[in-house]
Amino acid sequence: MGKFETILVDVRDDGVAVVTLNRPTQLNSFTGLMCMELIVAFDELDNNDAVKVIVLTGAGRAFCAGADLSGGGNAFARQGQENSIRDFRDGGGQLTTRLAKVRKTVIAAINGPAVGVGITMTLPLDIRITYKDAKIGFVFIRRGILPEAASSYFLPQLLGKSRSLALMLTGRVLPASHHLYQGLFAEVLDKPEQVLPAALALANEIAVECSVVSTAITKALVWHPADTPEGQHLKDSQMLYHTSTGTDRLEGAKSFLEKRPPAFTGRLNIKNDVSKGQYGLPDGYPWWEHPDVSSDLWPSTDVIKRRLEDLKKSAPKI
Repeated sequence: MGKFETILVDVRDDGVAVVTLNRPTQLNSFTGLMCMELIVAFDELDNNDAVKVIVLTGAGRAFCAGADLSGGGNAFARQGQENSIRDFRDGGGQLTTRLAKVRKTVIAAINGPAVGVGITMTLPLDIRITYKDAKIGFVFIRRGILPEAASSYFLPQLLGKSRSLALMLTGRVLPASHHLYQGLFAEVLDKPEQVLPAALALANEIAVECSVVSTAITKALVWHPADTPEGQHLKDSQMLYHTSTGTDRLEGAKSFLEKRPPAFTGRLNIKNDVSKGQYGLPDGYPWWEHPDVSSDLWPSTDVIKRRLEDLKKSAPKI
């Protein structure tokens, strides 16, 4: 992994990687540099077959207090008057559209306040764990802007339009235990210090017990379904045909009968080849197309990696 300034990345021996937002004195407030570093880090972790599960958390007493407002009213301004509507991209959306493509299980360990982009960045993740008094808020219209990071897409998918509008159109900051958030969090614990250990325990369980190939296909079936039950049945059948020929299917049944943890050999970044005993994603994956959201200012991830060093040199100390 590359070196980062605003985040920490720890790839553990148990197949779990922990990404920590690391601006604790600023309550891990979100910057352009942090955005780019998260995009690069998750891209590298998704392509690292030693990593099976990723946990995202915050250093100190906050998860992420939202956008860095140290620039005052310019915090939400466009960067450069030369930008056109065609070229402008919301940085939070650049991050969440990449997070939505991660093929592995990603758990948000929301250990403190998560406001604005601090909560919207977690919406494309798979599992969110927090504690009952954590302050959560979709505060955008109280700042004179709009819900960003594609949250107007993700939140209604998770909570429905009624509760999403109640949260977005009031901009209120509410505790995670509030009834409007019911269903957003997989676990709501009593104390903040319980959050990360609970997330790590779950991550370890998934890394040990679950096939990464089955994980990737299951996520895709949920987020990229067919338009009809019949269409979904056909897609399920196509993917089940693939898994029925794979080594993970044999190991899953054998380990269950032998009452031991499975030793799955499937990998996401190898070519599926039954003749060589290589089990990866099927040829029909992905079956959907991702719209191109790149621009001159937000190019491909590879170009972002090359630009990071220049951005670090010009960024203020954090």
